[in-house]
Amino acid sequence: MIIHNLGEENSVLNQFISEIRDSQVQKDAMRFRRNIERIGEVLGYEFSKELEYSPAMVETPLGSKEMKLNQDQLVICSILRAGLPLHQGLLNYFDTAENGFISAFRKHEGNEDNFEVIVKYFAAPSLEGKVLILTDPMLATGRTLENVLLALKEHGTPSAIHIISVIGSQQGIEYIDKIFPEYTHLWIASVDLELNSRGYILPGIGDAGDLAFGEKL
Repeated sequence: MIIHNLGEENSVLNQFISEIRDSQVQKDAMRFRRNIERIGEVLGYEFSKELEYSPAMVETPLGSKEMKLNQDQLVICSILRAGLPLHQGLLNYFDTAENGFISAFRKHEGNEDNFEVIVKYFAAPSLEGKVLILTDPMLATGRTLENVLLALKEHGTPSAIHIISVIGSQQGIEYIDKIFPEYTHLWIASVDLELNSRGYILPGIGDAGDLAFGEKL
């Protein structure tokens, strides 16, 4: 897997990351969602440099111009519900992409630290020969992405896989590196070194889904 850690570079992306981490700024759910969306736009722009481009003529009112345009068929597949703002950020840039959604969540028995990942809903077009953009804002243990990859296999084999994530743990990145095909790219805005006993990223941001859409039962 090829890892692109954009948090190692100095850019405006760091401002968006600092705000989604800030416990005071997090109180504004609309700003939190917008910052995740903007992070998606930045990651989408960087990811677009890896796509295939072909020359095409564009007619203007005064003449014509040859430009290199992307010809790939893209499918953006996001994990509900936390992935929705990130999905929108990517869709802002790849407006002709097809869309997929998958529900994957942790199930803890009682108050135990151990959990299993449950996949209950999946809707997506065929992935055969297309570029799959898989979004998961918080790459913690990597087990959610592992289960999503298994569910996706019934929809065909993509020509390339690009994972878009906001914050990940080093442990989770190492885990999915062993599972996903070698041609997979990971585009991530920041990497933290630790997980707590329940598999949450430290210092992380907390629960991205709750911060974006409110606490769940």
